[in-house]
Amino acid sequence: MFRGIRPLLRGSTYAGALFAYGGAFASIPPLVLALLPVAEWRSAPYGVRVALTLVVWAALIGAVGLARTTRRVLIVCARRLLGVPLPDPVAVRRPTGAPGAGSAPVAPASAVSSGADRRRTSVWLLLHVALGWVGGLTSGLLVIAALVLPGKWLGAEAGVSLFGWTVRATGGWGSWAAALGCLLLAAVVCAAVTYALRWLAPRLLGPSSAERLALAAERELLLAERNRLAHELHDSIGHTLTATTIQAAVAGEVLSADPVAARAALRSIEESARAALEDLDYVLGVLREEKTGTAPTRTLADLPELLDRLRHAGAVVEPELTGELAQVQGTASRAAYRILQEGLTNALRHGAGGPIEVRVAAAPDGLELSVVNRTGAGTGRSPGAFPTSGHGLPGLAERVRLLHGEIEAGPDGPQRWRLTVRLPVRLPA
Repeated sequence: MFRGIRPLLRGSTYAGALFAYGGAFASIPPLVLALLPVAEWRSAPYGVRVALTLVVWAALIGAVGLARTTRRVLIVCARRLLGVPLPDPVAVRRPTGAPGAGSAPVAPASAVSSGADRRRTSVWLLLHVALGWVGGLTSGLLVIAALVLPGKWLGAEAGVSLFGWTVRATGGWGSWAAALGCLLLAAVVCAAVTYALRWLAPRLLGPSSAERLALAAERELLLAERNRLAHELHDSIGHTLTATTIQAAVAGEVLSADPVAARAALRSIEESARAALEDLDYVLGVLREEKTGTAPTRTLADLPELLDRLRHAGAVVEPELTGELAQVQGTASRAAYRILQEGLTNALRHGAGGPIEVRVAAAPDGLELSVVNRTGAGTGRSPGAFPTSGHGLPGLAERVRLLHGEIEAGPDGPQRWRLTVRLPVRLPA
């Protein structure tokens, strides 16, 4: 029994009823407009005029639901007053690309609107207003009866009849019991109206099938962007920390014997840290959903700077660059830089000293990248000097797969490790 009374004691029940009664109050201006043309037909029967007024009134209310902003306002109000978890409406994107395109472009989100969603909004408004008027009039009359019965304001003839049982306003406990019963019934009406609106809201204001697909597409894009940022952060910060650790060790060893080399290593640490801070600031800004500047883009044009930082760290790098690298642009160039950065970071972490061979070959039909380093003992660093998460090579494989490329990583003869990546690139003729 207490579970049945519990909804009557919640403030959310009466907030939902207030939402319904507010809809009834807001429908009064359309009612006045509906009465104006019907008032001219005084010769028509009364029933016809009432029916015509209701039809025009319903049409005006439904027309309000066709406005784009109406649905958004109703969803916000339903979330706050009904407590229904409704997502914001999402504009359905319509493909506009030509046949045969790799990925068809879409129209702007604000340019396409769903007519079915607008019709559902109109139905919601009509039911909202109907429930508001029925619930408001019923609960209002019950509250008035609860006030009238104990005070005998209307004389001895006032009373309440329910299922053949009548209580007159003659004073005494019977009138007070009837008054409390009226208040309880008014609360039940509020709960019923709120329950009806909560049941209708997900079905009429909730996302349609097209909106759910649009929400899923947005979530997919968001996850893809966050995954890309995770790769960028892993590559940039991981490389910087590895390089700066080695550079700091080199600077400490040669500080007294070769101050010039120590200063060069410290300058390289400063440059590496500054570049990593730019990447970190951009990633954190995106994760906070703030408006940030242009993302720091590293491309193959920045490869010489990356190799110089490795040399300052004491690594011997033997680059072999062939082809028109300047013609590799866009995503391929950025991805190639990050792939080489990760490969060089792994060579620094796990290599056994000796030269690191870096090969970049740009051909008309593709781009080939390779990093070869020695493995085994001989670095003078302990195996646990650079703890890793184990996500480096899997992250590279995923990046290459998204670009429809090929990756090979593994031993290449005795005490050698090779990373080879081939990316499909179309260079201009």
